[in-house]
Amino acid sequence: MRSATPEAVLVGGSAGSLSTVLEIVGAIPAEVPFALVVCLHVPLDDGGGLAALLRDRSRVPVVEVHDQQALVPAHIFVAPANYHLLVERSRTLSLSVDPRVQYSRPSIDVLFESAARALGPAAAAVLLSGANEDGAAGLALLRAHGALTAAQEPASASSPQMPRAAVALGAAQRVLEPADLKALVLGLARTDARQAR
Repeated sequence: MRSATPEAVLVGGSAGSLSTVLEIVGAIPAEVPFALVVCLHVPLDDGGGLAALLRDRSRVPVVEVHDQQALVPAHIFVAPANYHLLVERSRTLSLSVDPRVQYSRPSIDVLFESAARALGPAAAAVLLSGANEDGAAGLALLRAHGALTAAQEPASASSPQMPRAAVALGAAQRVLEPADLKALVLGLARTDARQAR
């Protein structure tokens, strides 16, 4: 059975996803009851740039993940360049340099699949615009483990391959425009959502 309020909301994306991520991060309230975990395909020389960009928009602390970092609410955790990010059953985040998945490291599939096994119905996940199929299989596994799953409407994505792959797999319970994806995440952040969902 899905938790009323998730422990973690996972957001994955690649080409064309940054503007939606910035909108979501900018709207997250300071008292948000879950952790937001962001995994985007970033250049090898990102050097913490994505975390810094999100930090400028956020009301909650934004951290680029270090190995064995505690997964705690009211924080935004960002996957660092060239490392896979995984959620552990101990509610910690770990990093790995295992081979690339879907040509990517960090891989959204790696994050989503680890969260499915570690959190199950205590997770929610959103898959955004992207130019390959990374994240689709992971989103499907999350759905199979009882998590709330959503994908961007492919027609609204500048690079529709990623959400289209998720829709084709039946991985997304909801297929939404970017503004509605933001509303979905904000709905999970409201304290009254614990009774309403």
